[in-house]
Amino acid sequence: MPPSSPHPSSSSPALARPLASLTLREKIGQLLNVGFRGCHPAECALAVRDIREHGIGGVILFDQEMTDGSAGRRNIESPAQVRNLLAHLQSHARIPLLTSIDQEGGRVNRLKAVYGFPASSSHEELGRIDDSATTSRHATTIAQALAGVGLNLNLAPVVDLDAHPDNPIIKGKRRSFSADPEAVARHAADYIRAHGAHGVLTCLKHFPGHGSATGDTHLGLVNVTATWSDRELIPFQRLIAAGLGDVIMSAHVFNAHLDPDLPATLSRAVITGLLRERLGYAGVIMSDDMEMKAISSHYGLENSLPLAINAGIDVLCFGNNLRYRPDIAPRAIAILEKAVTSGRIQESRIDESCARVLALKRKTPLIA
Repeated sequence: MPPSSPHPSSSSPALARPLASLTLREKIGQLLNVGFRGCHPAECALAVRDIREHGIGGVILFDQEMTDGSAGRRNIESPAQVRNLLAHLQSHARIPLLTSIDQEGGRVNRLKAVYGFPASSSHEELGRIDDSATTSRHATTIAQALAGVGLNLNLAPVVDLDAHPDNPIIKGKRRSFSADPEAVARHAADYIRAHGAHGVLTCLKHFPGHGSATGDTHLGLVNVTATWSDRELIPFQRLIAAGLGDVIMSAHVFNAHLDPDLPATLSRAVITGLLRERLGYAGVIMSDDMEMKAISSHYGLENSLPLAINAGIDVLCFGNNLRYRPDIAPRAIAILEKAVTSGRIQESRIDESCARVLALKRKTPLIA
């Protein structure tokens, strides 16, 4: 079934380039979503370098700088400032950028009222109200704010279940609509359709379910083997069947019932076997931040990046805000290029992901 609010097609000439015309490095670049420092064009020379020289496919914005143990401004001061910043970055991109943000509402809210953006409600609050029109109005307000400044991908909604009272990152931050998977799917569908009506792409997170976890993957490996149930797949199943959700984000959780060796982001059994083959999802799959300690402390970039791509991940996310690395984009590209030339990754696997990313970019007029 097609989405009820399909995105109009983009007319960007750069997106009409055939995949065969791109070099290996250009194709790999499209698979990266990278955070950066700076609010104004003059402060963003490194981001421009990554766009012009390394051809990264997307950027992710944050309001607070959280690296080096200190909080400070990151990319957001006001609507006019964000609009100017993103226009500047897009002007340097040969292939238009995915411009993303975590704007769920409530505590996960980068475009805050203090910066001049509309106030927002959490998923938990909306689920408690349990009114379709209210969820749609709330999501419309968010989508209008994003579209108005040039953000074309909201890394929301969360479709994890409110499945464990001691979950610090989902329950603790009021990020779940409900413990009922059918209610989660209904609210998420309203949220997605409201974004689609304004040309903003959305992302379901976190597959195959983070709601039953008792730990935070930002801080280390989280094992959900004893707490996870396949009820956590139901919102993904419903939304995939309805053609809703442009991107799905993986969770870094470990579940021995699904893969006895690897966390979901690095697991071919989970990403390809479960999400693609069993659930029939054909869209873009994005990793959660590859610098979260659940991945970075156990695998390292040289191992985790090839594992993720071979698992079936299409876009590797580097928020660059848990640990700031000015060279993360060229380093990631070099690792993946070496993996292809050594035979560890087949170039056809890169082609598959690049084709999905380019198709995604054609879905919204905000890319044009």
